[in-house]
Amino acid sequence: MNPAYSVILFTTASGAGYGLLFLLGLVAARHGVASSQIFAFTSAAVALALITIGLLSSTLHLGHPERAWRAFSQWRSSWLSREGVVAVVTYPVALAFVAAWAGIIHAPQWVTPLGLLTALLCILTVICTAMIYASLKTIPRWNNSLTLPVYLAFSLASGASLLVVLALIFNRFQIFQVLVLALGVLITMALKWFYWRSIDQAPAKFTMGDATGLGDKVKQWEVPHTSMNFIQKEMGYVVARRHAQRLRKVVLLCLLLALFAALLAWMVNPWCAALAMPLVLFAAVVERWLFFAEAKHVVGLYYGASAI
Repeated sequence: MNPAYSVILFTTASGAGYGLLFLLGLVAARHGVASSQIFAFTSAAVALALITIGLLSSTLHLGHPERAWRAFSQWRSSWLSREGVVAVVTYPVALAFVAAWAGIIHAPQWVTPLGLLTALLCILTVICTAMIYASLKTIPRWNNSLTLPVYLAFSLASGASLLVVLALIFNRFQIFQVLVLALGVLITMALKWFYWRSIDQAPAKFTMGDATGLGDKVKQWEVPHTSMNFIQKEMGYVVARRHAQRLRKVVLLCLLLALFAALLAWMVNPWCAALAMPLVLFAAVVERWLFFAEAKHVVGLYYGASAI
């Protein structure tokens, strides 16, 4: 699949934003009204800004972005539509939560329920985003049981890396933040390694015979088109295996270094944890590029692929 930069920005930015907002909701539910209004307001603003940038960037890949609103009507059958609905519902709840948590309005009794509800909506939105891809049976590498857990893990790890930096800047650092970061990074590394192992070892599900209904012995004589078309550009993108392997190592190395930074923050100096943020975010971008670049759509069977 063609790794469109707008979709990469969408999934990484919104994932980080929802991860941060999820953790803020849990922190507020545990501790009540924020002890620092500027920390609460700034961290929530960063989370909502990332979410908004991510969601808006997703429309850039559409042929007619002005028609994006029509996707909301298909929530009964479309995960993309469900994501849009849940994302829109999250905004007023998150704003009400921030207002109560930061003390903009005096409602301490609402901090915990609104914080938990915001955290729940963040999880549901990331689930919907992941299921947009995981539900596609025409792309076997996405239609994998680990796609959803990987999306959730990257959201947690990137959100935790942002929370640590914001807490350090506003003098609200606590050791549990490093523990959450380390746990999120460790889970992400493990899940991504198992995901790559799974898609590498999975046998091909579809052949030319399946595509044409003519049996396993059929072979392609000519391609359907004499020149490159939209389908080939969007769904026929191929990344060389040697490049994919190198990029996988880059992702795992960045996550490993982020984990090491978290350990240094625990054992040496809290500011070492700040090094984890760019490493985790860079790993998320590279991983998401690979997620699209390594995907193979079954339509490739009509354009020369022997099996997918």
